[in-house]
Amino acid sequence: MSSHHEASADHGSVSSYLKGFVLSVLLTAIPFWAVMTGQLTQGQTLATVVGLAIVQIVVHLKYFLHLSFKPNSRANTVAFLFSALIIIMVVGLSVWIIISANEMMM
Repeated sequence: MSSHHEASADHGSVSSYLKGFVLSVLLTAIPFWAVMTGQLTQGQTLATVVGLAIVQIVVHLKYFLHLSFKPNSRANTVAFLFSALIIIMVVGLSVWIIISANEMMM
């Protein structure tokens, strides 16, 4: 019974999920406001959207996917990072091949 309780320690609590949800809503609402109101310059708006998108990725990884570099969850984090690397390589190399093929046809 105690091993089951220890295994579930990596899962979030209701307060953790609520904190992640509130942060996600804020990190979505701020860029939405920046784009819709037009009160920032185009460069500031782009920096706001990109910066808060990166922060939101971190929030999702921490609060919803429970990824961390603690010794007990390092394997999950390494597996996630490896998967992300493969996806980035496949997409990036596909775009590179398509652009190269397009240039050769011109």
